[in-house]
Amino acid sequence: MQAEKIKAVVESVLMASGKPLTPSQLQAVFGEGEQPGLDDIRQAIATLQDDYAGRGIELVEVASGFRIQVAQSMEPWVSRLTEEKPARYSRALLETLALVAYRQPITRGEIEDIRGVSVSSSIMKTLQEREWVRVVGHRDVPGRPAMYGTTRQFLDYFNLKGLDDLPTLMELRDIDTINAELELSWPGETAATAAGDEAGEADELDAGGAGEADAQDPSEAATQRSIEAADNVETLH
Repeated sequence: MQAEKIKAVVESVLMASGKPLTPSQLQAVFGEGEQPGLDDIRQAIATLQDDYAGRGIELVEVASGFRIQVAQSMEPWVSRLTEEKPARYSRALLETLALVAYRQPITRGEIEDIRGVSVSSSIMKTLQEREWVRVVGHRDVPGRPAMYGTTRQFLDYFNLKGLDDLPTLMELRDIDTINAELELSWPGETAATAAGDEAGEADELDAGGAGEADAQDPSEAATQRSIEAADNVETLH
């Protein structure tokens, strides 16, 4: 089959799939006698990526495969298609998600030690319902607490191919700048208000719902890094 035909088929299938597809899955849509090699599929993908450069759509690779999506630079205009407000997450939820992402596998108790406040059940429930976090095992200590890690869906949502694509702590931008961009602020936030946040209201979506790390002891420095990481997670998508 000619390269242009392979490219057209790959493009059509990716547009119609509604989910990321691997080269092997793309190869499987071709019938017997016309099935190209995986190298041909990858070449078609690379050619499409070049074709889309500078356009309003892009072909990106995420953890589950390749997908065609609206270019992130087009978000300000595309978002005006709907009156529904974009989901915005509480500070407590983002901090918890960042700790799982950067220090996994991690137990709920370890998250609480680092943050200095209890983690409400609604936070963990929301993260698991969104399939961003899952139980990956149990710590071999009394009580065998569950250890949490991120999922492939988490990587897909934030346009990441793997955990190595997470921004390093050195790359995290100034927290005040990020808060201004998100139009989020917590003036006069205290330990008491943070605890209240854990207790209920701010643990849900404002719009209506929500590599292995070391096991070193939590410290004040780790707490600050985790907070900065949490605020940066929202900017990835």
